[in-house]
Amino acid sequence: MGITRRQLLGWMAAGAAGTAVFPGEGKTAVKTHFAGFPDSAGVLHDITRCIGCRKCEAACNEVNDLPAPAKPFDDLDVLKQPQQLSEARYTVVNRFQPAGQESPVYVKTQCNHCLEPACASACFVKAIKKEETGAVTYDESLCVGCRYCMIACPFSVPAYEYNEPLTPRIMKCTMCHPLIKKGELPGCVAICPKEALTFGSREELIKIARQRIYKHPGRYIHHIYGEQEMGGTSWLYLAGNPFSALSMRTDLGMGPAPALTSGALAVVPLIVGVGVLFLTGLYAITKRKEKIAEEERLEAVNQTRSELEELMQQKLAEQKKAAEKEKEAAVKREVERAVAEAAKPTESEATDDSASAKEEHGNA
Repeated sequence: MGITRRQLLGWMAAGAAGTAVFPGEGKTAVKTHFAGFPDSAGVLHDITRCIGCRKCEAACNEVNDLPAPAKPFDDLDVLKQPQQLSEARYTVVNRFQPAGQESPVYVKTQCNHCLEPACASACFVKAIKKEETGAVTYDESLCVGCRYCMIACPFSVPAYEYNEPLTPRIMKCTMCHPLIKKGELPGCVAICPKEALTFGSREELIKIARQRIYKHPGRYIHHIYGEQEMGGTSWLYLAGNPFSALSMRTDLGMGPAPALTSGALAVVPLIVGVGVLFLTGLYAITKRKEKIAEEERLEAVNQTRSELEELMQQKLAEQKKAAEKEKEAAVKREVERAVAEAAKPTESEATDDSASAKEEHGNA
């Protein structure tokens, strides 16, 4: 596949122009408000009931087959330090000590499963979706690893497997969606010993929360966190302290999260469209360079081979000529030696000559 830089730039300009001409085709963030699926489920976290046992963390770890932590879940000294969500921890419990209050407060944190998730609206390949059960799930087979979901989430929940070199995934709580589909409770809800977590219809959970506030006005602040925040979430909270004192964001407003991210993430299709053209062109140019480099390499190899063969033939000719010359010299030496040997008198001839000489001497 051959392509020049001029062709690549032309394709990119055409791609950008196409996206600009048809802007509606690539919007990632929706413009209409989605109030959630009817009768979808949720979880009510009554923070006043939580004792910080961390059994919910252990159950989550087991259900989702996550790596074992550095310290066991029954080691409550872990709570002395702030705990963060990560690719290996879908949920964490943190301890807070409100001013003027003797008893600490424990808060479980995980994905809030927004009714209109910003992460799902930002995902242009639809790897994240809002299920009718209320869970926000993730399909790793569709994910391209852009991590726009991490940017879009107002609660900073999705984590990325940076240490996974081949198949990194987005990791987050799924509200145990497979268990819910089988009619079972999420792992954390099922194991909670103090019923600090209640699973059920979101509408029913809101009713339960209001009844608790009504019956125990001195125990709870008059607010259900998640009923309206970010357009509503499937995970709801009751607390006896201001949510801002529990490190829960209270500056998000009541509108759905996609409305906040639509401006920034609306350029994603443009980036993706042009990016695909750019990468395709870059690949073609790279392949063309590789082809040229291969041709140049073969030409250099052939030239070197020819030079070596020529040099070898030259050396062979020189050696052959030297050998012939040496052979001629050897033959000449042997001939001369043979002639010299032939010129020498034989022993009988030498004896006869000696006898003749004595005879001549006697006659004299």
